[in-house]
Amino acid sequence: MNGNDRAARHGPARGSAWYRQPIVWLGAFVFVASIAGCVWLIVVGTRYADTPLDTSHTVFGVPVSAHSAAPPPPATDPPR
Repeated sequence: MNGNDRAARHGPARGSAWYRQPIVWLGAFVFVASIAGCVWLIVVGTRYADTPLDTSHTVFGVPVSAHSAAPPPPATDPPR
């Protein structure tokens, strides 16, 4: 009986278990690091105030706020 017959009968070799694959650990590390980075950005974003800047109120010619519409018509006296 050689090594190939044994592997065919008893499944994959012991060195090929999922936890022995470095790419799995690299993927897990990248995933955990990205989640930690997201949490850190949320914490930093809530801790410091957003300082308003003096700008032209337009971005590429488009108004920044919706308050650039014409003012409402003046109120009229109700009928008597």
